[in-house]
Amino acid sequence: MSNINDYLLWRGDIPITSKFKFNEIDSMILARFSYLVFEKIKMNEKETIKSIYEKMKDISNEDFRYNGDKELITYLGQSNRFKNMEITDCVKTNKKEIEKQFGAVTIHISDKEMYISYIGTDNTIYGWKEDFNMSFMDNVPCQIEGKEYAEKIAKKYPNKNIRIGGHSKGGNVAIYSAITIPTEIQNRIIKVYNYDGPGFSKNIIDKHRNDKIIDKIETYIPQDSIIGRILNHKEKITISLSNEKGILQHDIYSWQVLKDDLIKSKQNTEVSENIDKTLTDWLETTKPEQRKIFIDTVFELFYSTDANTFGEISKNFSTNIPKMLKKYEQISKEDKKIITNMIKIIFSLYINIVKEKELAKINSIKEEYINDKKNIGEFDKKYFNKRVDKHKKEVK
Repeated sequence: MSNINDYLLWRGDIPITSKFKFNEIDSMILARFSYLVFEKIKMNEKETIKSIYEKMKDISNEDFRYNGDKELITYLGQSNRFKNMEITDCVKTNKKEIEKQFGAVTIHISDKEMYISYIGTDNTIYGWKEDFNMSFMDNVPCQIEGKEYAEKIAKKYPNKNIRIGGHSKGGNVAIYSAITIPTEIQNRIIKVYNYDGPGFSKNIIDKHRNDKIIDKIETYIPQDSIIGRILNHKEKITISLSNEKGILQHDIYSWQVLKDDLIKSKQNTEVSENIDKTLTDWLETTKPEQRKIFIDTVFELFYSTDANTFGEISKNFSTNIPKMLKKYEQISKEDKKIITNMIKIIFSLYINIVKEKELAKINSIKEEYINDKKNIGEFDKKYFNKRVDKHKKEVK
């Protein structure tokens, strides 16, 4: 099976032309580009992908954030398709005190087109906290800065049409920027690409509902998607095939490609559907202030370790667990009650959804055989029970 790095080896020698047009895999690569470790090199006002590769080629694999990124910049820097693209306006403005994690870079595809790439969630605790804040806030700091960045770039390069993309939280910021910027900039947008990024609250969708810009947005999610199913989506959704399972499918390098196209899946898995229904029901049955207390309190436990990343917490697990337990003891009884109730709600919603679907399937099997009674003779209860038992085993 092949991924975006394999695509670069196969397609990298073919420049983008009217015959070999910019496609969704090219976009996925540029959405991933913003994840690279630009802070480890000296960036000039203008670079090319090739010059960035030259500066990053001696950085060890371990110093890149994720597996696959070192290969990505290597293949990009050597490819005729990408190496001469100009890179400008690289920014990263993380601020723990306001729980903001933001980064963006502009890639100039040609004299007529540019691509704004927003970074997704990094491994900082406050970066993940900002994601969870979306469950009770209409907008978060990275979204607001994303909109301001898009406006600034559009003004700086007034003669270029715009593509906007991102993976994970970066995809959410890409959509938020596109639906909130002025109409004259929206008119210059060719397409917006969201790779497994969460959706939005109903308030945001209702406030910025614009079918003209919605038609330019496409969200891509893997078949077991969890992150990309959070909150609401009104845009077109395409399901891609990943060779991983569960939450590991969020890794964009696991998404499978064939030539210059994503390998599509007809539908999400049942696990993904169940989680999506659970989260939707949770948001509908709880109040924003309850979700805020729940999320703030849980993350207070993480912050009590003085770690900056989840990696640091797990690295010193034996030291950090006592710190979190001590912090938990200091939490008020009211907040503890909210945490416990929230966990109970989430688990009970999921269990009830699974039970309802299982019951529906069993009833469907029963109805199928009762309807065929005339053809197969008297209804065979023993045979039906065997079918039900077989179904239950398959589910397990």
